[in-house]
Amino acid sequence: MKYAGLLVMPAGFFLAIAALVLFPAPASRAAFVVCGLAVEALGLVVAVRGHMEARGESRP
Repeated sequence: MKYAGLLVMPAGFFLAIAALVLFPAPASRAAFVVCGLAVEALGLVVAVRGHMEARGESRP
């Protein structure tokens, strides 16, 4: 799952950049940029959770 999060983050970045280029209206542009930032945040959460150890697991 950690690699999936690392792949989702650039997708959110390119989504936000595409919104800036494609949408002329400020309202729709802002909504699309917020959605792109939300996708980036979700990717970051998935990547961080994928790198965390399980609670009952300990390494010697």
